[in-house]
Amino acid sequence: MNLHQLRFVREAVRHDFSLTDAAKSLFTSQPGVSKAIIEFEEELGFQIFKRHGKRIKGLTAPGELVYQACERVLAELENIKRVGEEFAARESGQLRVAVTHTQARYVLPQAVATFRKKFPKVKLILLQGTPEQLAQWVRKDQADLAVATEALADEPDLVTFPCYDWGHIAVAPTGSPLLKPFMDGGRQIALADFDQMPVITYETHFAGRKKIDAAFAKAGVTIDLVLEAIDADVIKTYVGLGLGVGIIAEVAFDALKDKGLVAVPVDHLFGRNTTRIALRQGVFMRTLMYEFIAVFAPMLTPKLIDRVLGGGDAYDI
Repeated sequence: MNLHQLRFVREAVRHDFSLTDAAKSLFTSQPGVSKAIIEFEEELGFQIFKRHGKRIKGLTAPGELVYQACERVLAELENIKRVGEEFAARESGQLRVAVTHTQARYVLPQAVATFRKKFPKVKLILLQGTPEQLAQWVRKDQADLAVATEALADEPDLVTFPCYDWGHIAVAPTGSPLLKPFMDGGRQIALADFDQMPVITYETHFAGRKKIDAAFAKAGVTIDLVLEAIDADVIKTYVGLGLGVGIIAEVAFDALKDKGLVAVPVDHLFGRNTTRIALRQGVFMRTLMYEFIAVFAPMLTPKLIDRVLGGGDAYDI
């Protein structure tokens, strides 16, 4: 048994059981990967993978346990490497933070500026993607941590920490009749009011969209959804052109900067959302990771983070 075999098993699973793709990711040959896996299975005395002819199709029951063990062993090996890196360069190197567009555009700038001022030699990399992609990047050690609202809390091999909660607002052009009844002390907007409006909001995977859909479905309200986007700036642009009412995160609206638009709160309709920081279970926490978390979410102290990562009670806000 050797580390190469463990890596081959892990990459085969990560690449949907394509040994060709696994070999490419490891810069080796497909026959070499196949041979090493077969030798590993012979050494263990059972098959790790289900096969159909020469193709592998999935994990056997004992193979699933082997794969989980491979992940743990290789993760700990990465931790050992990071211990060396940590003490060789405590205030340099790089930090990879996976974020959604909303977090990168509206929430993180001040934290990034503060972190950069404190650690000017550190290369900070922001990786933008869907919440599902963020979870994968942290799980595969392609990102040190992730900041998002959706998906992260449901990932079994990630540990998440709530940072802040937020709601949605509805936006429309200043003077538009669409939101006029709900402005300046008017009545509170209801879900049924939206069936008279063209609606522009987030794509399904972003910024609490699932809660929006669930609320309309429960109320039996069918909306005229004219445009979806991953970016609140895009939504606000088309709202400004008069295409409809936008439903966006409250953090994405600034009355001074978004001149020409007005907003009314709708969190009473769609509930509050919680943005979280996610870390891989068992990760070695570098000083830079603690420091970045400290400027973004000061309530998440190193002591608290270590306690939860060590299996202690989960933290909640």
